[in-house]
Amino acid sequence: MELLSLPITKVFLYALLTAVTTGLGALPFFFIKDISPSLLGKSNAAASGLMLAASFSLIMEGYDIDQWMTLGGMLGGVILVVLANRWMEGRTEVGVEDLLTGKRKQMLLFLGIMTVHSFAEGVSVGVSFANTMEFGVFIAIAIAVHNIPEGLAISLVMVPQGTSAFKAVLWSIFSSLPQPLMAIPAFLFVEVFKEYLPFGLGFAAGAMIWMVFADLIPEALEQCSPKKVGLWVTLAILAMSAFQILIGH
Repeated sequence: MELLSLPITKVFLYALLTAVTTGLGALPFFFIKDISPSLLGKSNAAASGLMLAASFSLIMEGYDIDQWMTLGGMLGGVILVVLANRWMEGRTEVGVEDLLTGKRKQMLLFLGIMTVHSFAEGVSVGVSFANTMEFGVFIAIAIAVHNIPEGLAISLVMVPQGTSAFKAVLWSIFSSLPQPLMAIPAFLFVEVFKEYLPFGLGFAAGAMIWMVFADLIPEALEQCSPKKVGLWVTLAILAMSAFQILIGH
């Protein structure tokens, strides 16, 4: 019991909670069995809106600390994801991609981007706990709730391509595992991590924005009309933004 009362243990457990809640976003797909082309297009459009809203939130959070470092992070995120995409273009679908039933390069790249995004959130949790334990608990709970629609965004991309709902839960949680892993060093070495947090926030935002306009929206337009895609993107942005306001994130 003494181990559970240690501050570093509390930081890890709360950060682990934020990762696990990401899997809740996949729960609706346990009840949706028929994935039509139209639903696939709407899913990609909705995932785009959720990611854009999350990206805007990251950028604003980074701007509050250091605007230029946030912009530098965005540029770095775009460059890395473009290079990763080119590297994957000429490779056969083997290894990790085979774990995804849909076997789509897009899904692997998307999952990688969401995982990178989680690094910044893990640092946020650790830095918040270094401020005060009470503030850290508040931020951890806010991020945990915020992670549910992010898990939904991941599932909206993966399940229509053939991934089972159960695997979508596991992959969603996997994408957030950097949160407990980064929370501990950020808590212990708060000054170092706090200095570079804006770069990490911008990096995640830049990568996600590229993914939206380079992959998700073009694919959505193959299945739905531009008006429907625009509607679902806008509704998803509004829903995510309202959700963030409600939880104070």
